[in-house]
Formats: sequence, structure tokens, C-alpha cells
Amino acid sequence: LWLLLSVFAFVMLTYVLPGKVFFVNGLRQLKMLWPFILIVGVWHIWIGSFFEGGAIVVRLLSAVALANLVTMTTKLSDMIDVVSVILRPLHALGLKPKIIEIAIALVIRLTPVLVSKGSQLSDAWRARSKRAPSWRIILPFTVLALDDADHVADALKARGGLES
Repeated sequence: LWLLLSVFAFVMLTYVLPGKVFFVNGLRQLKMLWPFILIVGVWHIWIGSFFEGGAIVVRLLSAVALANLVTMTTKLSDMIDVVSVILRPLHALGLKPKIIEIAIALVIRLTPVLVSKGSQLSDAWRARSKRAPSWRIILPFTVLALDDADHVADALKARGGLES
């Protein structure tokens, strides 16, 4: 556990080095993990394996923080270039690296858009109801996501598709 904690401390140090604004933004991105940490923590407290639970939580925080650090400090085109180099040997097996590159780029670019639309749906729910947003916003959210996917597919086709 001490090794994992030292790795996490090193990751947090890398967040601190660029400055306070960078550090605060990085921590804000990690806020999404609290439900998972809560579930893992409660489960391991329940079964009495505190050490293992702590190790899982620290690993989870470190891994997501490192992934977040990469996306905060690296241009998308550079990340795609690395994926392209890694996947190049798989081209001999019939895998088209360009499709995976585009998929990664779309996930990274469209995730904030979907989060924003989900937030707007929740706000619209709150404006119409005294109750908190519930599972009932899942269907409209899914329809919005599919509509966005359709628009992206049309845009890709209009630009020549995924010629590889």
C-alpha cells in the first residue's frame, strides 16, 4: 500500500507543478470517481479487507489521474499518432487503424458534449418537477446521443468516409 500511496503522491505532485489552476482542474476531473470509491470502500469495510480496499481505491485514483493528466497535457493529434504507431502491426491482420484512431478522437471530443447535454436534460427535469432527475431522462439522453452520432456519421460520409 505504501508503494501505491507514493505513486499517487507522485501523480499529485505532477498536478501541482504546472500551478494552482491546473491542480484544481485536475482534481475537479477526479470528482466523478467518488461513487466508485464509495462502493469499493463500503464493500471492503463490509468484508473486513481494509488493506485490499485501500489498494484498489489508490490504484483507481492513480490510474484515472494519470489518464486525465495525459489528456490535459497532450494534444489529441499526438495521442492519435501514438495509437497509430502502436496499431500499425495489426494492419497485417486486417485491422484498420484509422477506424480506431477516429473512434478514440470522437470519444475524447464528444464526451464533454454528452456530459453537457445530460446536464441540460437534468436541468430541464428540475424546471418541470419538484423531484430530482431520475431514470426517466435516460431515453431522451439516448435519443440525443444517437442523433449526435447520426450527425457525426453524416459529416464523416460528406468528407469521404474512413478511407484507409
